[in-house]
Amino acid sequence: MNSANSAAVVVGVDGSERALRAVRLAAAEARRRHRPLRVVHAFIWPLLRVPVEPPEGAPPGGGLRHQAEQVVADAVAAAEAAAPGVPVTGEIIDGEAAAVLLGESPAAALIVLGDRGLGGFASLVVGSVAVQVTTYADCPVLVARGEEHAGGPVVVGVDGSPASRATVEFAAEQASLRGAALHALHAYRHPASSGPGDMQPLVYDESALRGEEDQVLTESLAGVADRYPDVPITHRAVRKRPAAALTEASRDALLVVVGGRGHGPLTGLLLGSVSHAVLHHSASPVAVVRAPE
Repeated sequence: MNSANSAAVVVGVDGSERALRAVRLAAAEARRRHRPLRVVHAFIWPLLRVPVEPPEGAPPGGGLRHQAEQVVADAVAAAEAAAPGVPVTGEIIDGEAAAVLLGESPAAALIVLGDRGLGGFASLVVGSVAVQVTTYADCPVLVARGEEHAGGPVVVGVDGSPASRATVEFAAEQASLRGAALHALHAYRHPASSGPGDMQPLVYDESALRGEEDQVLTESLAGVADRYPDVPITHRAVRKRPAAALTEASRDALLVVVGGRGHGPLTGLLLGSVSHAVLHHSASPVAVVRAPE
């Protein structure tokens, strides 16, 4: 993640109403972070060798290039209305949506996307764009799903891996910026086999297992209260499918934060069933954070 003060919040737009919702969410993020906002539209038509200028004799303002310019202008206007005083710029970049956004990510503080759209950003969640961007972006990615539930906490999925520390840190920062509480959620199901050919134990100590899972939460949150003394912190370990636990928690959340990699019950958040379920079914916006490599 780029920590330079000049790093912008970047939002991908395509002219859809859901993209404009993402613009408003991105504008609020930029205002909270005291960052500029950069509106980007991926213009794929030149790659497909489709004429983008109006044909000879066509009325002024025609052509795909002009339509793209209008998309960006409308998004910039929406951002300025949502967050007056935030510096907003817009740009059309020739290229495919995922490639354009990934190209933006090394210099961005955050990338914001709508959960559905048109054109280059169509079907962000169910298609390849969201998977590629959340998997490979060099900054956190925020997907504008559901709604921000006023008064709710920032919910973070915790799995105890070293990578999840970056996720917890991002979630705590978000809670601080929003004046919200932080709720750390650790979901587990049962003891897992330790290797190929191993079998799960038929009998195990439930209280000892709960103690181990509670310890995962305690270690994952170590030092967070000291770094963010303004953030009320709660945590809970639940014996449940991780996707179901996070989706249920999203119903009252301002934001759900998940990590890009992990282990145990939250393994493979991006490429497996957990991330897909959360991105498809969350009732609040979802942020995906990749740990620094």
